[in-house]
Amino acid sequence: MDIVYIRDFKVETVIGMFQWERRIRQTLSLDLEMAWDIRPAAASDSIEHALDYRAVAMRLKSHVESAEFQLVERLAESVWDILRDEFHVPWLRLRVSKPGAVRGAQDVGVLIERGRRPD
Repeated sequence: MDIVYIRDFKVETVIGMFQWERRIRQTLSLDLEMAWDIRPAAASDSIEHALDYRAVAMRLKSHVESAEFQLVERLAESVWDILRDEFHVPWLRLRVSKPGAVRGAQDVGVLIERGRRPD
């Protein structure tokens, strides 16, 4: 299985359940690992056969910036929905971290794995 990844993708959004969080934008960091067979792109040297990580990043940035979820769990599931439905990614490992959310910790968040991991 091949992996296309985006690491430490920073996006600002409204996220959180407390009233003060609903009034500010916070920076989230996303790490994505997406299953993708890169052999067709390697053979053709054409973006049409690749998982276009720039297009993925632009779509997710637009989505996350406009979303106003309370929980990072919901945000993570919405990212999976987009990657599965719009980009046809068969498997995803996603880490969504919220830096500064807990005093004394670098960050907190969720790590999800969705889909069927190809062999």
